[in-house]
Amino acid sequence: MAREIGRLGQYRYGSYGSGSIFFEEFLPELRGTRGVQAYTEMADNDATVGAILFAIEMLMRQCEFHVGPAGSGEKDREAAEFVESCMNDMERTWADTLSEILSFMTYGWSYHEIVYKRRCGKSSSPVTNSKYSDGLIGWRKLPIRSQDTLFGWEYKDGTDELLGMTQAPPPDFKHLTIPIEKALHFRTRSRKDNPEGRSILRTAYRAYYFKKRLEEIEGYGMERDLAGFPVLYAPADMDVWDDTPEMQQTLARAERIVSSIRRDAREGLVLPGGENGWKLELISSGSRRQFDTNAIIDRYDKRIATSVLADFVMLGQQAVGSFALADSKTQIFAMAIGTYLDVICEVFNNQGIPKLIDLNGEHFNGITDYPKMVHGDIDEPDLQQFASFVKEMVGAGVIIPDDAIEKEIRRIGHLPDKVETDTPAEKQPGEDGPRGQRGDPDSKSVYKVTAILEKYQSGKMSRDVAASLLEGVGLNDEKIEFYLKDAERTTQDAADEQAAEAAKKSLGRK
Repeated sequence: MAREIGRLGQYRYGSYGSGSIFFEEFLPELRGTRGVQAYTEMADNDATVGAILFAIEMLMRQCEFHVGPAGSGEKDREAAEFVESCMNDMERTWADTLSEILSFMTYGWSYHEIVYKRRCGKSSSPVTNSKYSDGLIGWRKLPIRSQDTLFGWEYKDGTDELLGMTQAPPPDFKHLTIPIEKALHFRTRSRKDNPEGRSILRTAYRAYYFKKRLEEIEGYGMERDLAGFPVLYAPADMDVWDDTPEMQQTLARAERIVSSIRRDAREGLVLPGGENGWKLELISSGSRRQFDTNAIIDRYDKRIATSVLADFVMLGQQAVGSFALADSKTQIFAMAIGTYLDVICEVFNNQGIPKLIDLNGEHFNGITDYPKMVHGDIDEPDLQQFASFVKEMVGAGVIIPDDAIEKEIRRIGHLPDKVETDTPAEKQPGEDGPRGQRGDPDSKSVYKVTAILEKYQSGKMSRDVAASLLEGVGLNDEKIEFYLKDAERTTQDAADEQAAEAAKKSLGRK
């Protein structure tokens, strides 16, 4: 019953030791290392693709990654702090490591070998050099095993179980197999559990293919329009199509002359046959292209950008579009990119962090579960909208401010962390002691007091109920009476003002 009977149906060939090659891609030019070369050309040669990948990488690199505990215990907190310290204790910075990981966006996958070290403090040896001297095993580095060195994927014979990646890297091109247990394997999607993933440039390839050739044709066409369409006439009595060796050489020489005419510093042609001695003339083109190649190429640029929801990069280059449209498109793009940040976190949470914790044996015994890597938001929130949201939620009593909420608000607003102080606040009238002790409400309850008073002023709450709730917040009787009378006075003032306005209207005054 527990034995797996069916297969995934992966379109691959090869056996263990020889490296399996995948044929899921129906275009031969996008398979294996040929596909890697094609995507490299797209990323490095095309301005639109380059702009998209640049936007993706910059957005994802500025995003914050941190590790949270799985429980509230001391060991859970210690395990999370340990993993986060390992992220910032590698030979290469976390930002550089993330940059290598993000290559899976271009090629569909990236494979990184996990190299460990013993954390023995400052040392001349990279195997033990660390900012920490706790003796634990941490990450030394997570180097990429480049996509263009792929030789094949190793599978357990007769199964769909991936065992590792075999590469043939320069300069010696020896076959090296990195087992999956010692690697982090990132991929954009997992259809049929294909280790090579897919895209994100895959859908854009067709548009790039035609755009590239149109640009080449446009260059040739511009040159021919400037130089004219070259035609070389053979003498009437010469049969250049004769199969004799002499005529074949003559035809080849004539074709070479025609195809070599260029508009450059050495343009020009010397031919015999001047009617009355030497003759100089200028030949120009008298035609104009019937197609607007700019519009056609722009169309393919838009398709490339749209294929990854990044068509906002085209805004501003046309005479249409608005800020609202740009903002909407940017938000959709950010949401799409956020899913790839989830992929990165999931790989660390499933492949990297559990192995790291387990390698340290009994040191982390007692944890609720493995720590989890999480990422921050890509796009910056609108602080004005966020402030209004918090105010409304607190005013309605849905949210009661506490230390966690305050910390999150400070993080979103890029404010410094709260500084704790033991200096007692000045005693206020009506207080029985320092703030927070049966007097004025402390900072955690001030919003709740405001919400109670607003409901009392609006008539949604009776005086007795309001007094009872204020007592629960921690106010003494004197302060409760003070706040309620102040609310009643404010309400009466508002009522008097409304009555005065009504009187003015009845007298015909404005």
